Amino acid sequence: MAKKILIIDDEQKIVEICGDYLKAAFFDVISANEGRTGITLFHREHPDLIVLDLMMPGMDGLDVCREIRRESNVPIIMLTARVEETDKLIGLELGADDYITKPFSPRELVGRVRAVLRRANGGTPVEVMRIGDLTLDRNRYVVVTPEGEKMLTPTEFELLATLVNQPGRIFTRSQLLIAVRGVAFESYERAIDSHIRNLRKKIEPAEGDPKYIITVHGVGYKFIEE
Repeated sequence: MAKKILIIDDEQKIVEICGDYLKAAFFDVISANEGRTGITLFHREHPDLIVLDLMMPGMDGLDVCREIRRESNVPIIMLTARVEETDKLIGLELGADDYITKPFSPRELVGRVRAVLRRANGGTPVEVMRIGDLTLDRNRYVVVTPEGEKMLTPTEFELLATLVNQPGRIFTRSQLLIAVRGVAFESYERAIDSHIRNLRKKIEPAEGDPKYIITVHGVGYKFIEE
């Protein structure tokens, strides 16, 4: 069955062009031209991935992302015409899995959609991983902590699984990018910091005093050895 993609963007030309390329790649496509309609379609259609514009009149992409993340870990790729890195990082911190800066090639979007869906579908036969008092459930993208179940986005899950697979190993940001995206881009390296912050908010028992994910200053991150 074809994967269903929801495009939420107020620029009709972008919606049409991206929709045509995604349909040519055998995806089902639905679209909305503003945020509130996009959320309605999300609830009704249950898409497999959302392509979401950051800047829209009324309810913008950040508000849409924030509302969707309250109840779902559906993959989200954010589109932004802004060049400021802080704007992109805010989207990632709210739970977006990837971002593309306008103008972009529709072929690049199709490639990103496929890559994010591959991560969401999982790339390893190990479906349940246990380390210490954490349990990672790939089928549900959930990590069970002593405080209860925490829902992760696909990118957050793959990042945590990469660290957990080799406790004590220090990963550079570039190595983590390759692990979760398959390729490293220097401009994306700070995105890893955003995802780590999100993970810590969900799994660490005390903010500012990490028990699981340790920062190795000047290098990257590691999962604590038992």
